[in-house]
Amino acid sequence: MIALLDYGAGNVRSVQKALTAAGGAVELVARPEGVAAADAVVLPGVGAFDDCVNAMQAQELLSAAKDFIATGKPFLGICVGYQVLFERSEEFNSCAAGLGVFEGSVVRFAKNGIKVPQIGWNEVHIEKPNCPILEGIESGSHFYFVHSFYPQPADASTIVTRTTYGDTFASAVWHDNVFATQFHPEKSQRVGLQLLENFVKLATA
Repeated sequence: MIALLDYGAGNVRSVQKALTAAGGAVELVARPEGVAAADAVVLPGVGAFDDCVNAMQAQELLSAAKDFIATGKPFLGICVGYQVLFERSEEFNSCAAGLGVFEGSVVRFAKNGIKVPQIGWNEVHIEKPNCPILEGIESGSHFYFVHSFYPQPADASTIVTRTTYGDTFASAVWHDNVFATQFHPEKSQRVGLQLLENFVKLATA
């Protein structure tokens, strides 16, 4: 079973549909007991960093997510669910602490003539083709983004893809059993479905 964390602010239905289309047995989970019983966990997200962290904290999902990651089972963060895996965010004078799975901060795009937020399709350049969730996906493939902020990983070895939108930023990271993407695979048509199929394979291995 893949637990899709439902903390009241994520785009859970579209992620649920995409994971199901990718062959996953998906359950919406709003309590820590459901996280502990899962074979894999997906943390989706839209909106603000602090709102995500605080909602997860209120539902005891923050500590449950940390405990799950420690088991070594597959974990996928999407968009804000990617950002909260880092230590902190500059968003709206954020004061909430992230999960700290990855060292680094979440920063805002320097506008420099670009529209913020970035909304739409952009190229993803693969730096680590051996990343399991990128199997069968070509570097330069287009994924769908909606964001004004992005993480800056302190450890460059965790970066598996980069994307340029004004700034060049880490659009996906990976360490051990934890994968995370700034882009939305559930909105990225064929290549997004391929990524989710790869994650489902890990969940059922």
